[in-house]
Amino acid sequence: MAFTTDVSRQLESQAIEVPSWAYGNSGTRFKVFAQAGVPRDPFEKISDAAQVHAFTGLAPRVALHVPWDEVDDFAKLREHAEALGVQLGTINSNTFQADIYKLGSITHSDAMVRRAAIDHHLRCIEIMHETGSRDLKIWLADGTNYPGQDDIRARQDRLAESLADIYAALSGDQRLVLEYKFFEPAFYHTDVPDWGTSYLHCAALGERAVVCLDTGHHAPGTNIEFIVAQLLRLGKLGSFDFNSRFYADDDLIVGAADPFQLFRILHEVNRGRGFDPASGVVFMLDQCHNVEAKIPGQIRSVLNVQEMTARALMVDGAALSAAQRAGDVLGANEVLMDAFYTDVRPALADWREERGLPRDPMAAYAASGYQAEIESTRVGGNQAGWGA
Repeated sequence: MAFTTDVSRQLESQAIEVPSWAYGNSGTRFKVFAQAGVPRDPFEKISDAAQVHAFTGLAPRVALHVPWDEVDDFAKLREHAEALGVQLGTINSNTFQADIYKLGSITHSDAMVRRAAIDHHLRCIEIMHETGSRDLKIWLADGTNYPGQDDIRARQDRLAESLADIYAALSGDQRLVLEYKFFEPAFYHTDVPDWGTSYLHCAALGERAVVCLDTGHHAPGTNIEFIVAQLLRLGKLGSFDFNSRFYADDDLIVGAADPFQLFRILHEVNRGRGFDPASGVVFMLDQCHNVEAKIPGQIRSVLNVQEMTARALMVDGAALSAAQRAGDVLGANEVLMDAFYTDVRPALADWREERGLPRDPMAAYAASGYQAEIESTRVGGNQAGWGA
């Protein structure tokens, strides 16, 4: 099987942004497991991320997390990235680890705490100017654990006011990307718990405020592809955080738990022209490799997205539309299933080889010696980890 010219062209333009924090030590609430050779600073994180792009051709940008990736000179970090063939991407803010944010950040009842949180985001925007980043992504841990703990409505008002202050500081083509999560660490209510709340705040802010959809941030049984379709209809899908989950926000390798779900999501992306660069949709990973090796985990992840993208692009759109118009329920379903069950891996291997990439990126990385090199040279320093 060979890809059509149209499918090959769309695969050619695919770009998946990888997260810097995926390369550091990470774990659960109970234990962070150390691995040999993990980065000791943001520069080494970028070096590892560049390996993913070198072996797959799929990961030209690296997202940063502030203050986890704070450096003295972001211009130097940008130069380091570009020298390795990648760019710095989304800047992710962090208002969930300082003690002052225990009861909230930009929704906090104390104006001084809100000011500190807003100022942090203004600092992130300054970093965006230095890195050339377009997107400021905001995920909030804000919420409450007990009924009556705080005024739910007042928190929404404070959220709107704080976001407006941050949005006003954007310039050029910079965007505010608002993520949502239905629980954790707030268990009674979360201030941005769903796509509707995120959409409402983004719509109020303006056209450069868009929604981030994390595939692990939904209640069991949620039809995520419906949310994708709706946000694309509304022109408000700004980015994905791809990962996989069995129970909650597991942050596992994307497609690991339910590859068919990933296929369905990417089919709706294609249906809504979300693969078109003009859509502005950023495809990013948000994963923690707690027990598996970091760089191979990211390589596997981007390959999973590429494979399911190829399958989604194989859907016979004309046949699907015809079956839908005819009310042929089983026929329409069969069109989708035929594409999902198509083994595109040999064609992708050929496609990579034609572009000077390894047929098997996982095997090529294992044979490269890079892992042994970093395990032997990155000693005697503090290894970077979750929150560091």
